[in-house]
Amino acid sequence: MSPVPDSPSALVAAFDAYAARWPQEADCVALFIALAGDARQDPFTRGRLGGHFTASALLLSGDGRRTLLTHHRKLGLWLQPGGHADGDRDLARVALREAEEETGLSGLTLEPGIFDLDRHWIPEHKGVPAHWHYDVRYVIRAGDDEAFVVSEESHALAWRDLATLVDDSAIDASLRRMARKWLTRAEAAAAPP
Repeated sequence: MSPVPDSPSALVAAFDAYAARWPQEADCVALFIALAGDARQDPFTRGRLGGHFTASALLLSGDGRRTLLTHHRKLGLWLQPGGHADGDRDLARVALREAEEETGLSGLTLEPGIFDLDRHWIPEHKGVPAHWHYDVRYVIRAGDDEAFVVSEESHALAWRDLATLVDDSAIDASLRRMARKWLTRAEAAAAPP
């Protein structure tokens, strides 16, 4: 019997599976596993200012060639949609919910498994002290309707070609890494056996 999706053992198993696919990221994975095992303070709530889980999505067009980015209102950067777990221990569900809320898209589908992990520093904002986000990232695909709606959390949204993101120094390094991972995966899938 497999672990319940929102149980600590399921999350650690997902981190282990990710580490098996990306062994060069073992140090990063170890940080995520340690956070998941911290019983002193709930790492799924933003009140844990030593660091807490967030979830986000590489939100892809149906053809897998473009991603929908948000110009984040607080950070002033073009980023993938995502946000705080706010107590939800099913981070895949969090990523899907955030993608829907931040883009207004319906009919989104979640691909199984963690796609990327990123631990990043969030600066102090409106009295909330600076802290770490442990962002667990998933691939989510748009349906046929790609017409988005800009939410209060964004200045703008835009579909961007993944191939152009890889070398765009104006884009966050972790987003460029995700674009590279996706394009490498797509090339491998398209290669003849």
